[in-house]
Amino acid sequence: MPAISFQSVSKAYPSPRGPEGSTFLALDDVSLDIEEGEFFGLLGPNGAGKTTMISILAGLTRATGGRVSVLGSDVQGDFAAARRKLGVVPQELVFDPFFNVREALRFQSGYFGIKNNDAWIDELLESLGLTDKANANMRQLSGGMKRRVLVAQALVHKPPVIVLDEPTAGVDVELRQTLWHFIAKLNKQGNTVLLTTHYLEEAEALCGRIAMLKTGRIVALDKTSSLLKAASSNVLRFKTDAVLPEALAARARITGRIVQLPANNALEIEQYLAAVREAGVAVDDVEIRKADLEDVFIDVMNAAGDASNAEARAS
Repeated sequence: MPAISFQSVSKAYPSPRGPEGSTFLALDDVSLDIEEGEFFGLLGPNGAGKTTMISILAGLTRATGGRVSVLGSDVQGDFAAARRKLGVVPQELVFDPFFNVREALRFQSGYFGIKNNDAWIDELLESLGLTDKANANMRQLSGGMKRRVLVAQALVHKPPVIVLDEPTAGVDVELRQTLWHFIAKLNKQGNTVLLTTHYLEEAEALCGRIAMLKTGRIVALDKTSSLLKAASSNVLRFKTDAVLPEALAARARITGRIVQLPANNALEIEQYLAAVREAGVAVDDVEIRKADLEDVFIDVMNAAGDASNAEARAS
């Protein structure tokens, strides 16, 4: 039995730009099974449909079509059972300003009918670096500390399935390390983890399998290692203040002074460097590295965009 199952799930919203009564598909016939014990990554650009999938999974939004279940419990037909099996850390910093941290966690336990949960609450506080904040009012906490409390609230009822929606967005390095150490420990103990993140190095390091979403469709789904193997074998990276020749710029990923060019073999690397020299472009810090998940992600999104454009022209 999958831990999470999306079966032909679609979600339509009223179109804000089209004629009255028209809709657009935030999710378009998405099918995906996540097995028990997996650490699974769901990646995609803004607007791809990731948060819509999580909202449907958590029962906050109703799918237009299809079925979603958590460990066999339908998220609509058997909402209470599905929700007990699920712990969701949302993107937004949502908190009750009238309680301290320990009180907030006790109330959250009560929502799931759990009494005398202080031993587990103490373990969560310790694991997430919140012990010294246990009696602090939620309003007094920094953004990073509030994020830690959200994680604790999601885990307070010991759910077997954990959903992390951009859990480290805008937080410091210390919290990221603390969070991933704890979540990885829970995953090794058998918990299933579904992660969405824009930090692709996190997904590459943590996730055994990854799905990539674009405009409501799954455009890639495979083991992380397989996705990386399918990418260009190397990337030429250097820094420059000069403008690249047009032919090179068209192939490059440019971030400020940093230029990165995909290279399948040594000959391509030599050709890139020769073109740079011929153009009189001065470069620094030249290096060759293996392709990473960000390279894969960009390749997949570009290929999906080309396929969509071809479909549009054919129709």
